[in-house]
Amino acid sequence: MQAYLLDFGNFMLRWLHVIAAIAWIGESIYFVMLDNGLRTPRAAEERDKGVFGEMWAVHGGGFYHNQKYATAPAKLPEDLHWSFWKAYTTWLSGFALFVLLYMASPSFYLVNPNASWGWAANMSGWQANVVTLLFLLGGWVLYNELCKRISPNMTRDGVLSVAVAVMMVVVSYLSTQIFSGRAAFLLTGAVMATAMSANVFFWIIPGQRRMVKAMKAGEAPNPLDGKRGKQRSVHNTYFTLPVVLLMISNHYSFAYSHEHAWVVMSLFIFAGALIRQFFVLMHAGKIQPAYPVAGTALIAVAFWIAMPSVGGNAGQAQVPVSVGMAEVQPIIESRCVACHASEPTQQGFNAPPAGLAYDTHEQILQQRHKIQEVVASGYMPLGNITGMTEEERDTIATWSP
Repeated sequence: MQAYLLDFGNFMLRWLHVIAAIAWIGESIYFVMLDNGLRTPRAAEERDKGVFGEMWAVHGGGFYHNQKYATAPAKLPEDLHWSFWKAYTTWLSGFALFVLLYMASPSFYLVNPNASWGWAANMSGWQANVVTLLFLLGGWVLYNELCKRISPNMTRDGVLSVAVAVMMVVVSYLSTQIFSGRAAFLLTGAVMATAMSANVFFWIIPGQRRMVKAMKAGEAPNPLDGKRGKQRSVHNTYFTLPVVLLMISNHYSFAYSHEHAWVVMSLFIFAGALIRQFFVLMHAGKIQPAYPVAGTALIAVAFWIAMPSVGGNAGQAQVPVSVGMAEVQPIIESRCVACHASEPTQQGFNAPPAGLAYDTHEQILQQRHKIQEVVASGYMPLGNITGMTEEERDTIATWSP
């Protein structure tokens, strides 16, 4: 029953997280599009009222006229729309999911026993959880300090963008050295998502509140509040596509189980940012296909790097050229079936992962290629909790029906 309750809680949290993320990202992308699509008002009276830009649009059978004021409008309505709860809900639900799925079983999901850094490979469960929290906090602090020190007045945002890009390469490398592959990809995405939500909480909304307060008092708002909010909002829009990709990466072991997973991850991050740049410029009326072409090229490089080598591994010389089910089935029963069974005996599992049960000879044969792939990559067993040996991995690699 406990495992079922955890599964159901995971199911509902994931639903909430996806709903909140869609709402937040959708609204964010819309406002970036709106901001970049603004045109100088044609009517002199609109310009005299302080209208900085306007955009006419048609949608859903109606016409919309959006206007942006550079200064306070003559009258600021009480029912002013604010955009922040979607961002907070996305982060809170995502963090709750991570706690439920990863931090609740850190030795299983977070610790990388094959890490080249001994202290990381030998972390206990509570130590892995502490390092995880410090990793998230440290990512935000580093990013925030880069923004404050490199471009505090938003005059060196180009240099800042390069610094943030370098930071993400470093984060990608560190995450794959410290944590297990799947957790590393998620945590890198979580560092970016934390920065996005923290931007809203610490900079965008407080700055907007100060601007509104000044306008209502008949005072001129501090222009830095608007510029700083725009800076952090721009960063958020470039983080969006990479974060979404990293959050769904746990379904694809070829990426995070590779020895150069940090390179693959970095290429995906830059590809997402380049593709997003194309749409940002498109909304401003500039069509520059070089950006999606460059993004696609980076994805192609990631595909090439992650591609499995042809010809097997060197350890296969120690086992027969080909082995059959008689040799493989005992290994699967002792190393895999604790989780992959119609009624798992491994604590924390209410059903077999991905619905794959290996109770019978036929079920095992149906998944032969997938079993060989995830075992050869080292992804399975998760954290090698059942102690599969290299000889057993070689045996499975040479398995032929």
